[in-house]
Amino acid sequence: MPKGTTHKNWELFRTLVRVRYSPNHGTANSMSGHPSKILADFAAALRFEDIPASVLRRAEDLFLDWFGSALAGKGARPVEAIERFAVAMGPAIGESEVLISRRRTTPLFAAMVNAASSHFAEQDDVHNGAVFHPGTVVFPPVLAVAQAIGSSGPELLTAAVVGYEVGIRVGEFLGRPHYQVFHTTGTAGTIAAAAAVGCLLNLSAEQMLDAFGSAGTQSAGLWEFLRDAADSKQLHTAKAAADGLLSAYLAKEGFTGAKHILEGPQGMAAGMSRDADPAKLTDRLGERWALVETSFKYHASCRHTHPAADALQIAMAQNELKPEAIAHVTAHVHQAAIDVLGPALNPATVHQAKFSMGTVLGMIALFGCAGMREFAEHFNDPRVAAFREKCLMALDPEVDLAYPKRWIGKVTVETADGRTLHGRVDEPKGDPGNTLTRSELEQKALRLAEFSRAATPEEMNRIFMQIWNLTRITEIKSFLIVEPSDAIAQPPFIALRSRQPA
Repeated sequence: MPKGTTHKNWELFRTLVRVRYSPNHGTANSMSGHPSKILADFAAALRFEDIPASVLRRAEDLFLDWFGSALAGKGARPVEAIERFAVAMGPAIGESEVLISRRRTTPLFAAMVNAASSHFAEQDDVHNGAVFHPGTVVFPPVLAVAQAIGSSGPELLTAAVVGYEVGIRVGEFLGRPHYQVFHTTGTAGTIAAAAAVGCLLNLSAEQMLDAFGSAGTQSAGLWEFLRDAADSKQLHTAKAAADGLLSAYLAKEGFTGAKHILEGPQGMAAGMSRDADPAKLTDRLGERWALVETSFKYHASCRHTHPAADALQIAMAQNELKPEAIAHVTAHVHQAAIDVLGPALNPATVHQAKFSMGTVLGMIALFGCAGMREFAEHFNDPRVAAFREKCLMALDPEVDLAYPKRWIGKVTVETADGRTLHGRVDEPKGDPGNTLTRSELEQKALRLAEFSRAATPEEMNRIFMQIWNLTRITEIKSFLIVEPSDAIAQPPFIALRSRQPA
């Protein structure tokens, strides 16, 4: 479906998806259809005016949340290593902003560094059903390309929505067995980045499908790094963002890619999954907005630790428990939590500690929160280590059955005086039903920027103003790099439309 899609044709497109790829249709549960093409058609066809206002507002929230996480990576050793690589290999001039260093370069290298940076703090967003972090692979290439080609705020938001909708569905399609070995943010994320950048570049449906093919053949990311406290997680997002961007730009130049990269007999599902369901690739496209299902991360740790952390907070508050009164904690979890968190038994680094259930629960019990500062100052604190020894994870049938659609938190706490207490949370803090307000998102971003010293409160307030005004921006400019002419812009650093777009 070409870029000139009308509202009438958009409705016809949505009807086609409903009929051909509904759960009751014959092609929904077989590889014989062409869901890759339908998904590419959607990515090429979506227009700003087709997106509900509530989805756009949520996209703005997610952009701010990503921005704070990107700033939080400043000074982190693996992130700075990738930035030094970008300085050595990439141009020193360009329109795209590297947020942690406030320098400019080409979109490829800016996207690479910003993606690595935004995945370090472990506070970037997550889609529960896909077990996928969309923001860290969608917003870096979208921002970098938008700055390079002079896109508007509405164009940036539309591209972000495309990236989220495509990436989440690919993550859902690849399924739970995929996640046991592969880091879905690195694999599905490459397709998400290609779709988002392809939208900004106005790719045709055929070109978008080519971009998917090139992105899928580069998809990668393995969990083995957790056993060694290695730096690979930042490389996964850096490469997903950069390779997705590369794929979209190559497609614009006529470079072809596999047409059935997702569902083909030697495609991603064949090599990376055991239960891939093609119907999930086209699930209610244009009707179900998966972006609004995305959760914000409240704690600075792996999302698999959050439900139990919230449940422990509830148990301690309800029973007025002090940490020294706790003899033992059992976190009742889904299997994926055991798979991902199990290797981090005795964390050797701050980042590995964020994947240690016992460490996170120790932070909650001792300090009441598990934020960036708590991890930096206390991850190897003897009190935390002692509490970690009191904790274990146990597979819980109810929790595992609900996962990944719902991430239930359950803990059993045994006290020193012989009591057995319980804590439970059905929607952890940050989930859509227990979300963060815009004020809470601003406060979170301020804390992240303050921790890394990447931006002052005054600069952050200007960034808030820009993001909350995205639908009125005619050209995306810098957020942190100040130009002489920026001083007279109203509000700072942005040009405004005279009225809201339709």
